Amino acid sequence: MLFFHLRLLLALLVVLASSAPGEAQIPFSSQADTLHKYEEPSGTGERPAGAWYQKKLVRASAVPLVLISAGIACLDNHSGMGNNALRTQIQAHFPGFHTTADNYLQYMPYLELGTATLFGIQSHDDRLNTLLLIAKSELLMSATVTAVKYSTHMLRPDASAHNSFPSGHTAQAFLAASIVHEELRNKSQWYGVGAYSLAAGVGTLRMLNNKHWESDVLAGAGFGILSAHLAYLSHRNRWGHKPVDASGQWQLAPLWLPGGTGLCVRWQPR
Repeated sequence: MLFFHLRLLLALLVVLASSAPGEAQIPFSSQADTLHKYEEPSGTGERPAGAWYQKKLVRASAVPLVLISAGIACLDNHSGMGNNALRTQIQAHFPGFHTTADNYLQYMPYLELGTATLFGIQSHDDRLNTLLLIAKSELLMSATVTAVKYSTHMLRPDASAHNSFPSGHTAQAFLAASIVHEELRNKSQWYGVGAYSLAAGVGTLRMLNNKHWESDVLAGAGFGILSAHLAYLSHRNRWGHKPVDASGQWQLAPLWLPGGTGLCVRWQPR
């Protein structure tokens, strides 16, 4: 059981390490658009020859590909790191476990982002571009996960269907967590920590519910993060325009109605 928790913790730490701490300290005003997240800083000259690992696409895909590769490696059911080894431990310690919480928790990072916006916390992008990024990420994730699910034809641990690999719930949760991390990282890294913790919890529940193997969860996390990173990498913020100040405040005002009074709630941009 200890080995099981260590592996989940390691996966979470790898995900949180997907962004260098130094990048989170760049002020919002110095970033022209989200495309610059993976670009080399201007004015520093050419990179040394052979520094391929510092290229923006490599930095965007490194951690997700590690997670996907780890998932593929766990497909070997006969090794100590394989799917059957962990499933045996789970079934021994949590027999008959069942919950539907994972069906809702996969979207909770979006609720975290919405709550932050409600309280006037300024995200990296304005609301329109954030919605566009979410739409692009969701479309890319859905297409890739569905394609892999029905091409690999893996049987679920409960033998309910042949679409186990990768976990769509986990991919959705880690995609949403990556969006939260990218949008709020300049305010505090703890927003990302909370979102990724929720995502890790979804992956854990999928295994406890006997719906997915360890390989499915690891690969699902990779596909979710990769989809978000590629969406940011290709986004131009309204075709090159700088993000607008999306901050503001909620205002309450009395509303006079025929036969009585009410309360009007509106958002006032700054």
